[in-house]
Amino acid sequence: MTRSAFDPHDHALCRNTAIARAEAELRAQRQRFTPLRRRVFELLLEEHRALGAYELLDRLAAEGYARQPPLVYRALEFLVAQGFVHRIRRLNAFIACALPGQMHAPAFLVCTRCGRVAELDAGAVRAALAELAEKHAFTLDEAQIEAVGLCIDCLAPKDTKTAPEAVASPGRAIDAEQAEREGQPAAHQALARPAFSEKEAAGGRS
Repeated sequence: MTRSAFDPHDHALCRNTAIARAEAELRAQRQRFTPLRRRVFELLLEEHRALGAYELLDRLAAEGYARQPPLVYRALEFLVAQGFVHRIRRLNAFIACALPGQMHAPAFLVCTRCGRVAELDAGAVRAALAELAEKHAFTLDEAQIEAVGLCIDCLAPKDTKTAPEAVASPGRAIDAEQAEREGQPAAHQALARPAFSEKEAAGGRS
């Protein structure tokens, strides 16, 4: 059975293997692994957590890269097209593929407390869904499964309640107590920064 991000594993090996595989595949395809593309990929590999486009932009800017959303947008678009990165639609954020080089139907388990995301191969689930759709005269072209809940580290014995609104903020847990102290509902504290605006995104397409 393939290990998930929630299982104990050698993350350094996980990261280095993904980078080496990406380098080899791009070299074989005669595609460029530009410094920006590589750095965006490295940031997404640092931990099993989805990062929003603006969070990536902020971290790149702190390292000296120009604050240009279209450039980051193009890098993400390239990495997604190559299959190295997935977009988590529920979070409007991105995560490095956990099963690079393997044909798989990805499903994502999103922890609403710590923000970690585990990718699994849900081929059997995808097949069952396609079969169900066919019974209703529907042909399935695409399906991305994103399930929310709590990972084992966040599921304390006496605290099993989930906080779905935490999903609105990629990778950032809600501090409910702080929200109460400030007199605002926790859900209001969890509002994520918007993704690139339509104008910025359009500027990033070539």
